[in-house]
Amino acid sequence: MKLKDLILSLFKEKTPDVRIQAFRYLISGGTAFLVDAGLLALLTEAFGKERLLLWTGIAFSVGLLITYLFSILWVFDNRSLKSRTAEVLIFVLIGVCGLGLTELLMWLFAGKAGIHYMISKVITTVIVFVWNFAAKKMILFRNK
Repeated sequence: MKLKDLILSLFKEKTPDVRIQAFRYLISGGTAFLVDAGLLALLTEAFGKERLLLWTGIAFSVGLLITYLFSILWVFDNRSLKSRTAEVLIFVLIGVCGLGLTELLMWLFAGKAGIHYMISKVITTVIVFVWNFAAKKMILFRNK
């Protein structure tokens, strides 16, 4: 495979290859994480740690929107549902489950274990990343 073909398959062309989709989702998730973590840090430092779980929820929601846009426009090649409304609702439901997992893990790591909130965010993000990709791939964007 030529370098040009490799770059096209990784970044441009639609593909059913789950490895390339996972790579793209990693970029998508990485971008969403940077926005999410940056917004979390901004809100926490500006308004205080007393409302850390609220700031976590707001930042996570912005990251979820970014991930949805990447998912439908670039990451996945198939959409399992014909109804866009149902797709968005299920995407949000998966995201809400991810948010619940995020909140639980942030409470556990930062609140109970006393780990710095940004270190807690990194650990939590890895765990929630796996959940989100698997759920979205199996439910919303599976190959037919």
